[in-house]
Amino acid sequence: MADAKVIPFDDDRSRGSAGQRPPRRRSAAGRRRNGEPVPVREVREVPEAADPGEGGPGPAPAAAVQDAPVARDGQPPRRPREEDGEGGLERRIAGGLAFLRRRLTGDYEVDDFGYDEELTDQVLMSLLRPMYEKYFRVEVKGVENIPAEGGALLVANHSGTLPLDGLMMQVAVHDHHPAGRHLRLLAADLVFVLPVVNELARKLGHTLACGEDAGRLLAQGELVGVMPEGFKGIGKPFGERYKLQRFGRGGFVSTALRERAPIVPCSIVGAEEIYPMIGNAKTLARLLGFPYFPLTPTFPWLGPLGALPLPTKWTIQFGEPIPTDGYPPEAAEDPMLMFNLTDQVREQIQHTLYKLLVQRRSVFF
Repeated sequence: MADAKVIPFDDDRSRGSAGQRPPRRRSAAGRRRNGEPVPVREVREVPEAADPGEGGPGPAPAAAVQDAPVARDGQPPRRPREEDGEGGLERRIAGGLAFLRRRLTGDYEVDDFGYDEELTDQVLMSLLRPMYEKYFRVEVKGVENIPAEGGALLVANHSGTLPLDGLMMQVAVHDHHPAGRHLRLLAADLVFVLPVVNELARKLGHTLACGEDAGRLLAQGELVGVMPEGFKGIGKPFGERYKLQRFGRGGFVSTALRERAPIVPCSIVGAEEIYPMIGNAKTLARLLGFPYFPLTPTFPWLGPLGALPLPTKWTIQFGEPIPTDGYPPEAAEDPMLMFNLTDQVREQIQHTLYKLLVQRRSVFF
């Protein structure tokens, strides 16, 4: 395989009923069916309940309020899925048959980046969710800091030898955000040259880590996730765990300023220990075209069994958003401002990491 080159993003080498979600704004230019643009359907607003004095139906009964989901142990309530509640089995069967019909007939939509929302919701998230809920037992904090609508840039630390942290962050937003939002990750071009991985990444909504793609997604009102440490973060030695690497020169900040999108810092604890990297076979990495070839206590010594990640306990915390709409348009070209904002985001993530580590009882519990 030829050496993978990362498209520069910031001068770094890396780049009513249960089961229904609230409607999400989509761009007409970004929706396609069988390669053809799909017209935007009109979304009609649902009128609010009339006041009882005006002869309307009045407020919802008390039972409906009592049935609302309540957060447990500080964890945001998971969005209801179709299997929840009575009649879930019948709905799953009917929905599964309808899904297969649409896939076989090509009656489904993808956007200009290859993102397949239906496949992500119905299949890919279902495959990732057991790892998220049962294996890593991810705890989510601060999801209310993610805007309910409009574009926003989520900036997170990167670690773990394999990029599982990005996938778990996607599940966290998908399952816990009250507005049912989706996270679009920016990835290095190595992801898009690997067989199978390429197609799955596109279907999940990943795209190249470059300013142009990030700006287009933010302009369409999407949540965009970026991990500015890149390969330096995900491939760092175990002895440097939870020490953030360089964030580049602020390319992600420039994009956020240009699109006037808030920046939401995200700190992930638990991913550093899934593959403790105690060595790097650099010669083998060059031969394979990889940025590094990890040596861990179990890999490659135990063969395929050594490729299993350790079942660590994860915490993902979304910090308070940093607004960018108060800056003038020319601020995106101000290197000093970009440096200051980049440093502010980095310091906020690092501080939160240290705080979460102090609060953590154990790596595995």
